[in-house]
Amino acid sequence: MSTLFLRTLRDDPADAEVPSHKLLVRAGYVRRAAPGVYSWLPLGVRVLKAVENVVREEMDNIGAQEILLPALLPRDPYETTGRWTEYGDALFRLKDRKGADMLLGPTHEELFAQLVRGEYSSYKDLPVILYQIQTKYRDEERPRAGILRGREFVMKDSYSFDLDDDGLKAAYIAHRDAYQRIFARLAVKYVIVAATSGAMGGSASEEFLAESEVGEDTYVRCIESGYAANVEAVITPAPEAIPFDDAPAAVAHDTGDTPTIDTLVAWANEALEGTFTGADTLKNVLVKTREPGGDWELLGVGVPGDREVDFKRLEASLEPAEVELLTDADFAANPFLVKGYIGPKGLQANGVRYLVDPRVVDGTRWITGADEPGKHVVNLVAGRDFVADGTIEAAEVRDGDPSPDGKGPLVSAKGIEIGHIFQLGQKYTDAFEVDVLGESGKPVRLTMGSYGVGVSRLVAVIAEQCHDDKGLRWPREVAPFGVHLVIANKDEAAIAGANELAEDLDAVGVSVLLDDRKASPGVKFKDAELLGMPTVVVVGRGYANGTIEIRDRFTGETTEVAVDGAVDAVVAAVRG
Repeated sequence: MSTLFLRTLRDDPADAEVPSHKLLVRAGYVRRAAPGVYSWLPLGVRVLKAVENVVREEMDNIGAQEILLPALLPRDPYETTGRWTEYGDALFRLKDRKGADMLLGPTHEELFAQLVRGEYSSYKDLPVILYQIQTKYRDEERPRAGILRGREFVMKDSYSFDLDDDGLKAAYIAHRDAYQRIFARLAVKYVIVAATSGAMGGSASEEFLAESEVGEDTYVRCIESGYAANVEAVITPAPEAIPFDDAPAAVAHDTGDTPTIDTLVAWANEALEGTFTGADTLKNVLVKTREPGGDWELLGVGVPGDREVDFKRLEASLEPAEVELLTDADFAANPFLVKGYIGPKGLQANGVRYLVDPRVVDGTRWITGADEPGKHVVNLVAGRDFVADGTIEAAEVRDGDPSPDGKGPLVSAKGIEIGHIFQLGQKYTDAFEVDVLGESGKPVRLTMGSYGVGVSRLVAVIAEQCHDDKGLRWPREVAPFGVHLVIANKDEAAIAGANELAEDLDAVGVSVLLDDRKASPGVKFKDAELLGMPTVVVVGRGYANGTIEIRDRFTGETTEVAVDGAVDAVVAAVRG
C-alpha cells in the first residue's frame, strides 16, 4: 500500500447520493472525470475485471464466442433500422473530418447482423452466439449515482442467430440460465421480471433487477403466484363489460370552479345523490406524440380520476414515438382544449386520437369534462356516449392492484436493471436481409436474440448490496485482493514476519494487499474496513506471543491463530 496508487477520503463526495457512489469514491476505486464519466483506479479495475471474467466464463460455457466490435460507428446501419432517429438526444453523434456522420455505439444489433450476413451463407453455419464486453455510450440527460447511471459504461452484449423460433427460444433459455449463474456467483440479490422491448424491438423480453431501494426501476410482484414485471410491462386486467340499457342519460352540469379531480369530487358529493370518489371520474390527459421522422400529433389519454398517468408506462406504450406534455402554446393553438374540463366528445369531434385505460370498458359510467369552462358531464357511458380509439397502459400501477394472472394482489419494490434479454425475431435480419441457404435449397431469413449485462453497473450494484456503515464488503469472487494484511506493530521482527506471511500466501495463490505504510494502526484499520477485502489479517501486538488475528469482514468475527500455522489458517479462511 505504500506504493499503491490510492488515496482514501474521509468525507463523502458532494455530488454523491447513493451508498455505492460514496464508497467507491471514498475508497479510491473510481474518480469522476466529467458528469457521468468515471476513471477506474487500480482497485476499481481489479473488481471490474473480476466481474468481466465471471461474465466471460459463463458466456463461454454456453458456447458463445467473444469478438470485439468498434465503439465508433457509421451512421448508415442505424439509419437503415431507424434508430439514428429513434434514439434522439441519447445518441452521441459526431462527424469525421470529411463530414460523414458517425456515432458512439449505444448497442450493436446492427453491426452484429451485418457481420453475420457478411460471414455466413449456409444453414450448416448455424446456430451461432457471438458476444463482446465493450464500452458503450449514451448521452444521459441527468447522469447520477456514480457508475450506476453514466454516459460511458462497460456492457456485455451477446446476440444469437438461429434458423427458426425453436432455436431462438433455446438460445434465450441458455442465456437466462447463464445470467442466473453469473448473478449467483457475484452474490447479487435479484428478481426476473417481464419487461417491454422498447427501442430494441422484438417479442419476449425479461429484465434482471437487483433488489435496491435506490433503484430507478419500479417492479411489482404477486407473492401468491410469483408473477413479477417491470411496471411498464404490467397488463391491466380489464373487467367485464356492463349492460347499459337502463343507464340514465348523460347530462351536463354547471360545476363551477372544479378544474381538479378533488374539487370535482367535492362538487359531486354535494350536488348529486350518492357517494363519489375519484374512481368515478374520468381524467383526460393531453400529450403530443411524434413518430420517428413524423410530425407532432395530439393524443388524449383517459384514466380513472383516482390514478395518475405514469409517464414511463405511457412512453413504453407508445415507443418508438416521442411523447411530451402540452405547453401553454399548444393549448392556445387548440382552443377547443379547455384545461380542467376536457372530455372525450370534444377530443373526438376535433379529430384527436383518444385512448383509454383498460378499466374503461363498455357500460362504465363517468363524470368527466364537458369541454366548457365550469361544466362536467354526469353519467357519460363508455360504449354509448363515446367509443375510444383503443386502450393504453398509462395509468400508475399501485400496491393492491390485482395481478394479471388473477392469483392475488401486486406489491411494488425498487430495483436496478443489471441484465435484459430479448427475443428480437427478425427486426434486424429483415433490415439487413440476413439470409442463408436453407437445407431445402431456398433462402432462410435468420432470427435473432439480444442479451445484455451491465458489467460496470454490477460493480456499483454489488457495492450497494454489500456494505455496512464502515465501508465496502466485497464477495470473494470479485474482491480486489483475497487478503488485506495489516502491519499494526512497529517491531522489526513483526514487520519481517508480516512480509514473510505475505510472500507465503502469494506463493500458494492467495492475492494479498499488504498495508506497510508508516501510519497509525487506527488509520490502517479504518482503511481496511473501507476498502472491503473479505479477509483482514492483523500482525499486531500478539505477534510477540506467537499469534496473529484473522478478521472476517462480512461477519465481523475475529480469530487468533498461531504464527506457525498462519498460512494454512488464512488459506482456510479465504477458501472456506
